Amino acid sequence: MPQTTEGQLSRLASILETAVDAIISIDAAGNIETVNPAAERLFGYARAEFIGRNVRFLMPEPYTTEHDNYLRNYISTGRRKIIGIGRQVIGRRSDGSTFPMHLSVSEFMVGEQRHFTGIIHDMTEQTNAEQALRQAQKMEALGQLTGGIAHDFNNLLTVIVGNLEMLEAKLQDPGQRSLLNEAQEAADVGSRLTGRLLTFSRRSMLEPKLVNLNTFVSGLTDMLKRTLGETIGLTTSPGGDLWLTRVDPSQVESAIVNLAVNARDAMPGGGRLLIETSNIRIDEAFADAEVGLAVGDYVRLSVSDDGVGMSPAVRERAFEPFFTTKEKGRGTGLGLAMVYGFARQSGGHVTIYSEEGMGTSVRLYLPRHQLASSEEEGQGAADAPAQGRGQTILVVEDDPRVHRLTTTRLGELGYQVLPASNGNDALELLMASPKVDLVFTDLVMPDMSGYELAARVRDLRPEVRLLLTSGYAEEFASADRLFTDQLPLLRKPYRLADLARAVREALEGNA
Repeated sequence: MPQTTEGQLSRLASILETAVDAIISIDAAGNIETVNPAAERLFGYARAEFIGRNVRFLMPEPYTTEHDNYLRNYISTGRRKIIGIGRQVIGRRSDGSTFPMHLSVSEFMVGEQRHFTGIIHDMTEQTNAEQALRQAQKMEALGQLTGGIAHDFNNLLTVIVGNLEMLEAKLQDPGQRSLLNEAQEAADVGSRLTGRLLTFSRRSMLEPKLVNLNTFVSGLTDMLKRTLGETIGLTTSPGGDLWLTRVDPSQVESAIVNLAVNARDAMPGGGRLLIETSNIRIDEAFADAEVGLAVGDYVRLSVSDDGVGMSPAVRERAFEPFFTTKEKGRGTGLGLAMVYGFARQSGGHVTIYSEEGMGTSVRLYLPRHQLASSEEEGQGAADAPAQGRGQTILVVEDDPRVHRLTTTRLGELGYQVLPASNGNDALELLMASPKVDLVFTDLVMPDMSGYELAARVRDLRPEVRLLLTSGYAEEFASADRLFTDQLPLLRKPYRLADLARAVREALEGNA
């Protein structure tokens, strides 16, 4: 073997000292001979703590037990698993924590002695990003499935609620009316359930306003203290000069209450609950680790407890609809799902940090609103239902059961009805019927959407009023289009009073 020069040794030492990846060399028995500074930083040991020890102490089971056998098998048989190939394995730091790493091993000889060099690349960031991407893809698939189911159920509930209301006026027997009232209450529960599902799937209709989260935390504090009970110590920490965010106020309140109640349930023997708000700028490193969160300014709401915490398996499924660890009858599994859907639909994100026995912190990120303006005023109370005066309404609905019900209801309210099952039929009727006062159309139809039909109606008959209805629509990622086009919307399922009010307001106010 040629003699190594002093210059070559100097260059080799420089490479080892400046290498980003950890480099460790061992002898044929697995004992460590050299390490570089990157290995010290990665594993958390000083150089002297490495030298002379068997390399297996840097590995958790089953690698610890298998390592020496693997070396012996390779030396005796030549069969390779890592040497010259490389693979992803698990490393163990000095504090006992483990991390994913890619290990590449090469073999070299010094005289008659066999030695090995391992180059170790920390895969933690890449693995976390891949897991976050898989989670985001899974939640998106669940959202699409859930939104479709909620849409179908809302159509069914519209028929059920409407027919129950019509039966109610014809029943005189107290026992029968009692049964009908129970059915109506069950339908209302179903309506609230589909509303939660739509929130999770990001298909709910939000009414965003400019808000300061400190206002909500402060306003809810007294109510939360009563709800949580005396065993829970509630503390709030409002951020100074908190940025405004444009979100649905009712959804913010629901999110805070849901998170607080979840935290209480995680502390059956009592504990501490902290609600914090703060401004935060998300950089590229954080955004890469949390797929779905863009770089930018956010307002962060954190709800933290010192309760039982979550296992990694539970934490991974925490946002899934109907997943719950609570005992039967104590939860629907939709609380965190609603928070997740609200955050994503609002352009933000939500994360969970939790360890078993140490507690949980749920952090809600909502985008900063850059325009400084006062909060919008809330809507006034709903007016009482009113009868029509013989106006003609063109009803466009592709579900025949909903169509029949809507036609009957509008007739009972005193309107003339023209039925159409799709957009093209509706346009033909519109041009043939000069007396049409209002087009009442479903938003999602097979031939053209309610938006498209509304645009055609405005071009052909600008004097005709418009009212849209839906139990679900992809377009509900925001309310901007409805607001910009000044299109009123009636959400399914709806009661007769809701229908009467929406039609009257559309006839009076929708130009």
